[in-house]
Amino acid sequence: MSVDAAAQLVSLQDIRRAAERIGDLALRTPVVELPHPDRPDDVLHCKAESLQPTGAFKIRGASNAILQVLETTRENGVVAQSSGNHARAVAWLAHRLGLRAVIVMPDVAPAPKIAAVRALGAEVELVPAAQRDTRARELAADRGGVHVPPYDDLRVIAGQGTVGLELLEQVADVDVVLVPVSGGGLISGVSTAVKAISPDTRVVGVEPELAADAAESLRRGSRVTWTPEQTYRTVADGLRTTSLGVHTWEHVQRYVDDIVTVSEEQMLAAMRHLALGGRLVAEPSGAAAVAAWMHDLVPAGARVAAGSGAAAGSRVAAGSGAAAGPWVAAVVSGGSVDPALLASVLERGE
Repeated sequence: MSVDAAAQLVSLQDIRRAAERIGDLALRTPVVELPHPDRPDDVLHCKAESLQPTGAFKIRGASNAILQVLETTRENGVVAQSSGNHARAVAWLAHRLGLRAVIVMPDVAPAPKIAAVRALGAEVELVPAAQRDTRARELAADRGGVHVPPYDDLRVIAGQGTVGLELLEQVADVDVVLVPVSGGGLISGVSTAVKAISPDTRVVGVEPELAADAAESLRRGSRVTWTPEQTYRTVADGLRTTSLGVHTWEHVQRYVDDIVTVSEEQMLAAMRHLALGGRLVAEPSGAAAVAAWMHDLVPAGARVAAGSGAAAGSRVAAGSGAAAGPWVAAVVSGGSVDPALLASVLERGE
């Protein structure tokens, strides 16, 4: 893989190669138009990664990493750590490819996610949240298995970048791309692809207020770490990582324009609107980016069309004769929602 040796950044070429490599495993997910609950002419373009075979984008990065070391994994198996979606992706791939898989999960991970991983034949070891990463590395060293990290790996970042590659092919002239942030693998890959192809498009990360280590890192200009006790307060279990990774922080600094935060209530409201207005089932983590758009937390910026003198985001709403807002896209990243939580959210009033 070609990388910037000093900063350890993936390239657009790496992402394009990843797209070719994982084409038989990861779906090219559709973009679903979601009207704003208060402004029907204002539409969000949702990249529906919740429709992947394992319910999240994680299958892309895991596939790109495992396929590059397939012979080694056939001999010694794979080891991974995850709160759920990466775990399920690795377990699904191991089952599909005939590999042995050991997954380290925090003991507070949602029971349906733990059950889904075990149902795919993976061995699950539950540990306290603070031991998740260290225990996975210990197991990989002891058993000789190939370690497949959830985000801080260049092969994983390149695989996640295929989301951005597809999105720009599906939505021309997008002005803003909203991406949920946990360990940073997804936003690292997406921002790399977007900035290489469409430099004027803004890439904005979205985090829960209760797990906003990446937002604080970007504001301070240095990578900060929150405690598990802090980040595990959020209902968005897929966004509870305590810090960005070393590699992902390099990409965030280089390519991400801003990171905003959303409240618990805003994520749950976005879950409900996605289900009723977009026919998409998403967990709180998957709805985070939609929540930022729904609650007007992301300024569009001033993207200007070359030679036009007018904002490129100035669209004309069909049939209205009036200028619509900028074209905004969001990654809907996870669909593995606890049925009880989904039922309670759907029963809520507006």
